[in-house]
Amino acid sequence: MSLRTLPVPDGLDGMRVDAGLAKLLGLSRTVVAALAESGEVSVDGQPAGKSDRLVAGTWLEVTLPEPDRPVEVEPLAVAGMTILHEDDDIIVVDKPVGVAAHPSPGWTGPTVVGGLAAAGVRVSTSGAAERQGVVHRLDVGTTGVMVVAKSEHAYTVLKRAFKERTVDKGYHALVQGHPDPSSGTIDAPIDRHPKHDYKFAVVASGRPSVTHYQVLEAFRAASLVDIQLETGRTHQIRVHFAALRHPCVGDLTYGADPVLAKHLKVNRQWLHARRLSFDHPADGRRVEFVSEYPDDLRAALETLTAES
Repeated sequence: MSLRTLPVPDGLDGMRVDAGLAKLLGLSRTVVAALAESGEVSVDGQPAGKSDRLVAGTWLEVTLPEPDRPVEVEPLAVAGMTILHEDDDIIVVDKPVGVAAHPSPGWTGPTVVGGLAAAGVRVSTSGAAERQGVVHRLDVGTTGVMVVAKSEHAYTVLKRAFKERTVDKGYHALVQGHPDPSSGTIDAPIDRHPKHDYKFAVVASGRPSVTHYQVLEAFRAASLVDIQLETGRTHQIRVHFAALRHPCVGDLTYGADPVLAKHLKVNRQWLHARRLSFDHPADGRRVEFVSEYPDDLRAALETLTAES
């Protein structure tokens, strides 16, 4: 355990203890709330509850647990993960459902980097140990195309390309109902959900987030939508369409109808990383990779088509 003593900055004045301290220390609100509830947080020498309000200039004392051991990459073959392209600089994979991009605390399932290690693929050593070579991520429940850097040069170039938004990230989503208008742009900032730490939400003080969409086909209960991301926030598509009251089919976390999900036999969000286009880090030529729908998503579309 280690004790941290620090003043409350002006910018956190009036914020809840769990929200302000999470922002100050880079921890999740869940972790901070647990610390407060166990008596590990005090303000000016007095125990502070997670919902107490911070006052600028007061002194915080926080007893922090020792950091966890670094997460390690476990070489483990990933069933269903296929390689779409590989050269000296990059490897492009088709990620199946139930697979994380890289290891993280609390995740014990398969990962893309673990699958590549099991296949003997050497990736870039840049980045944190558990995320080496990873330049972007897909949610565990999202399938589709994903690129991993093999060379250090490719890692640097691709990280810059994602940051500068020169990568074309195209997704297909099956969303409930019929978005109106049928094409448009969702420009709404995203941050952690104010009440549920495991979720994200449209929040006025959040990070700028922009999603462009075009309805490809309308069914009775849902619409197939082509999406291009201008930014790449966590859960961005899921959050934006939930905010429009058109959540991804099967996305129960963000308010999808469980009856429709069961009818279509969709056990996760109907969201697929359809295409990825970027300048190749070796020579600058534009390359594009496309992923076909996996069986569960395709079957749901076939059901809707038969019923329309």
